[in-house]
Amino acid sequence: MTAETVVQERATRHPSLPDWVFPPPGGFIAENLDHIPDLPAHTELIDGSLVFVRPQASFHMRAVSFFEHELRRAAPQDLRVRREMTIILGPSQRPEPDLIVIKAEAARDDETFYQAQDVVFAIEVVTPESKDRDRHRKPQLYAEAAIQHFWRIEKNPDKPVVYAYELDPATSSYALTGIHREYVKATVPFDLAIDLTEIDRL
Repeated sequence: MTAETVVQERATRHPSLPDWVFPPPGGFIAENLDHIPDLPAHTELIDGSLVFVRPQASFHMRAVSFFEHELRRAAPQDLRVRREMTIILGPSQRPEPDLIVIKAEAARDDETFYQAQDVVFAIEVVTPESKDRDRHRKPQLYAEAAIQHFWRIEKNPDKPVVYAYELDPATSSYALTGIHREYVKATVPFDLAIDLTEIDRL
C-alpha cells in the first residue's frame, strides 16, 4: 500500500479534514509534497514530518528580497538564484531554504524542487518560529548533503547579521568563516560585496 493510498483511506473516514492531517506509516517522503491535495504553500518536509510556515514578519520579507537582489546582481553566468524552492536531500528530507544558488544547468521552468547536488549555496533568514530549525537541524541537513556554502541571517536588533559557513569535507559539517554586521565582502561561492545597511531602503 502506498503512502498516498493510506492518506486517502484515512481522509475518507474523516472527510472534513485535509489529507495531510494523516501521515502515512513511517512518515511522509519527499515525493509526497507534489501529490498531496490542498497542502499549504511553502510546506517543508523535515525528518518525515510536514512543517508549515506561519505568516512572515516584515523583516523576514525585506531580508529575503534584499539578499535575493544582491545575489542576482553578483552571481556569475553559470549560477542561478532561486527563492523559496524546496531541495530534496533524502527520502524524508525536503526543506525549503529562503534562498538558494543553483547550477545553471539545473534551472528549468517546470521544476518544483532541486536536488542537493544542484545547490551550491543556501540561505536561511531566521524567524522566532523557525530559529531552532534554521540554527541547528537545517544546516546539519545541508552539510550532510554536501551543500558547500550556507548563510544564516539573524535580526540584531533591526539590521541583518550574516553568519557565513563553509563545508569542512573532513567532517561533513559547516565551519564558521565570518560574522558580518555592517558589510559583507566574500570571495566564495563567488565575489560578493554587500552593504547591509542598504536594507533600510526596502
